[in-house]
Amino acid sequence: MPATTRTTLRRGLAAAAALPLLIGVLASCGYGSEAKNDDSTKKVAAEGEKLSADTVRLGYFPNLTHATALVGDQEGILQKELGGTKLVPTTFNAGPSEIEALNAGSIDIGFIGPSPSINGFVKTKGTNLRIVGGAASGGVKLVVNPAKIKTADDLKGKRIATPQLGNTQDVAFLNWISEKGWKVDAQSGKGDVSVVRTDNKVTPNAYASGAIDGAWVPEPTASKLVADGAKVLLDESDLWPDKKFVITNIIVSQKFLKEHPDVVEAFLRGSVKTNEWINANQDKAKASANAKLKELSGKALGAKVIDAAWPSIQFTNDPLAATLQAQADHAVKAGLLEKPELSGIYDLKPLNKVLKAAGQPEVSDAGLGAK
Repeated sequence: MPATTRTTLRRGLAAAAALPLLIGVLASCGYGSEAKNDDSTKKVAAEGEKLSADTVRLGYFPNLTHATALVGDQEGILQKELGGTKLVPTTFNAGPSEIEALNAGSIDIGFIGPSPSINGFVKTKGTNLRIVGGAASGGVKLVVNPAKIKTADDLKGKRIATPQLGNTQDVAFLNWISEKGWKVDAQSGKGDVSVVRTDNKVTPNAYASGAIDGAWVPEPTASKLVADGAKVLLDESDLWPDKKFVITNIIVSQKFLKEHPDVVEAFLRGSVKTNEWINANQDKAKASANAKLKELSGKALGAKVIDAAWPSIQFTNDPLAATLQAQADHAVKAGLLEKPELSGIYDLKPLNKVLKAAGQPEVSDAGLGAK
């Protein structure tokens, strides 16, 4: 897909589809290649031969919370496991637009936050996506202008950015506001605190101009703001048991999973190997992620930004399924979602097969797995 087309897709979908993504029901769309039924089409990725699909189209964000995708792509770990099946990446600003792309058949697999995963599953009545793995925990902070905000109570009446209506950080911030006893209309963002939905790429400029007083955002945006004089008021990890919560899942269209299980398994093998490499080579992994960000944006993160951001993220294969249910409850409380039926949102069988082969412990779907 040409860069201009991708940009148009992201902007148009982010603007036009945010509300329907939360409350509408989308029709199922076809995507992926035709399935091949004979065993002769099943190739071995390690031999560099093509698997059952010519390509696998991947979506992810240029965020450090998606470093498994950044590093796996940059180092060629994902492509190596896919062999002759070509990896074709596309980047997005936030989850709702990526879900639109999955529903439209523009991508097959994606790295994405929990709230858009829930919305995408619910909207299609459980027919269009599965969560097949985890990637990261943490890496989200509330950062503020210290001249205007010194304590949490000072946020009342201020303008705080989140990346997009209904995205994971938006839901988390609305839930936190609710727990403070403050009122905000979820759709408009108006209330005791003004929630300003702002593209992560624009947020630092909005902060510098005074258009916003702070932001509840993922890394590296949070540390970019700190480098510009903001201070961290809250690390979202501190709100969760054991300081762990899912920030990045791996999702796949159910059609692609059914037609190309070998490709999905190879991709997951690549993600597991990428996380293993990241955790064993933190400095190299940080540099690799930064190199990919430079390729995507034209500019690498400064050492001050990436060194502050990186330690707050944990890279894990575990999707931390119990925290997904909690985040769904937060969206319900915020009025962004009716109480969802999430049974079947996970299919962790391919991941657990990969983990078992690697001698690693299996992970749980918290009772929300596909039968």
